[in-house]
Amino acid sequence: MANSFMAQWVYTDTVKDHFMNPRNIWKDDEDFTPDGVGEVGSLACGDQMRVGIKVSDGRIKDLRWLTYGCASAIASTSMMSEMAIGMTLEEAYHLTPQMITESLGGLPEHKFHCSVLGDKALRAAIDDYLEKNGIENTYKAKTARIVCECKGVTDTRIEELVKSGECLTFDSLSQKTGCSTVCGKCRNEIIALLEEYKHIYGK
Repeated sequence: MANSFMAQWVYTDTVKDHFMNPRNIWKDDEDFTPDGVGEVGSLACGDQMRVGIKVSDGRIKDLRWLTYGCASAIASTSMMSEMAIGMTLEEAYHLTPQMITESLGGLPEHKFHCSVLGDKALRAAIDDYLEKNGIENTYKAKTARIVCECKGVTDTRIEELVKSGECLTFDSLSQKTGCSTVCGKCRNEIIALLEEYKHIYGK
């Protein structure tokens, strides 16, 4: 039992390297003016992250980030920054926590949620860039996953409602979207998503 518990806390050499030597940190004395900024999380929840991007010809030319979080959050965001630089906006928008975690060689299971903040902040920065430049965001629909099949409610719809503060409880979400009012199979997944997004956006 003890060995099993300790195994869950083992970090790969890649994770340790990115934690001890994080790449692309947003330094106070650096002359970095981003084209788009995304911020997620909350200090009250223990994790807060800001990502700034520079864009050229539809690609992420440069990226900087700041986070108040654990070793896993720092390592996963550092890895995310290296992966995202050079990507097209669409490619970066589709960067997932699973892709980041695989590049790190894995994270302890209970620390996987830390890798979610980086990709969410990156997407928020891309959203900000597109909005500032009056460019239609065609990426959101492509990343959406249907959670409630009976009512066609997607994870991005739930995320938007939580982020705006419009729906912060299962009941309010159900009333707004009709999710889990037919077969109810999606209830547990929706509750889990609701709590995850509340943590990410500090609600």
